[in-house]
Amino acid sequence: QGIFVLGLPYAVLHSGYSGLLLIVLAAALCCYTGKILIACLYEENEDGQLMRVRDTYEDIANACCRKRSPNLGGIVVNVTQVVELIMTCILYLIVSGNLLSHSFPYVPVTEKAWSVIAFITLLPCVFIRTLKIVSKLSQLCSLVHFVIILIVITYCLIQMHQWSWAKFRLSLEFEDFMVSVGVIIFSYTSQIFLPTLEGNMKNPAEFRCMLNWTHFFACILKTTFALTAFLTWGEKTKEVITDNLPSFLETLVNLCLLTKALLSYPLPFYAATEVVCSCISKGNHSNYRSPLLALTVRGSFLLLTLLMAMFTPHFALLMGLSGSVTGAAMTFLLPSLFHLKLKWKKLSFLEKCADISIFILGSLCSLAGIVCSIKGLLEVFG
Repeated sequence: QGIFVLGLPYAVLHSGYSGLLLIVLAAALCCYTGKILIACLYEENEDGQLMRVRDTYEDIANACCRKRSPNLGGIVVNVTQVVELIMTCILYLIVSGNLLSHSFPYVPVTEKAWSVIAFITLLPCVFIRTLKIVSKLSQLCSLVHFVIILIVITYCLIQMHQWSWAKFRLSLEFEDFMVSVGVIIFSYTSQIFLPTLEGNMKNPAEFRCMLNWTHFFACILKTTFALTAFLTWGEKTKEVITDNLPSFLETLVNLCLLTKALLSYPLPFYAATEVVCSCISKGNHSNYRSPLLALTVRGSFLLLTLLMAMFTPHFALLMGLSGSVTGAAMTFLLPSLFHLKLKWKKLSFLEKCADISIFILGSLCSLAGIVCSIKGLLEVFG
């Protein structure tokens, strides 16, 4: 449940009834691609039992490209992962600065200075060495997010007497609809973390069940949140729904969002540094255990996210462009392509059709998102 969730009512504003259906469809598709991605980690042994023969997204990519270029697939996947994860970390820093600026408008501090203050609170991230610590922080993040959703939905229910189904749009504009598609789909993405998550579960056999239930409840929560918020504000719905709240609630929710953003940062940060450390130390396992190497990589990445958050112009548009490429690739294109490549002989006709359909759909979404983002950049730069 990422910060993208706060943009769902705005997405419904531009997509109408189709947006609600898209929230459900996106949950089903992302759940499916998560399952087939994990299926690529396993192969049957001589006795017909499934054995985990791969550990990471990189291993899956290398297995698919083994005949032509053994390391090409892993390089592409690692670069894509790191770009998306770093962009996510930068976004959290920018959001933190923005939230602090809006929460304390009378304090004579610029938004960039607030981002530096938020960055200082994240310095302990350089000492995070295990996924267990990250999972605890993510659990707290989920609790804070639940509080935010609860506040917004409660306020919307109080305003129920103003609701009208006539607020839903029947006509759609292509560019606005594609913006909605991007917001809805990327509010579900988690494929980057799944191989590591499944490998660290006490009982990996429960992974598929866990994925089903989490996506089911996420779908219910997102649909309820988007629907109630849109029915409350209608055409006045803003890009970030918390901006619609009255001032006394907006400050409280902004502080909760700030807490959520800071608690969300460690997960993509940890995942990105683990990928880089693994690549650097490949072939020399002892270096991977070197505290100095890990500390240097984490410190460098932490500083990089701050510098890019401070000096990257029009970051939102650049984030949209990279998200259309990396997000769609990691969520739809690569899982379906790898599944077809590694499991082709064992897949049924319907499974092959499903993978091919998802690949085509992901390609179209990615292409449309790239076109819209480049158009926005060209308009900004005149």
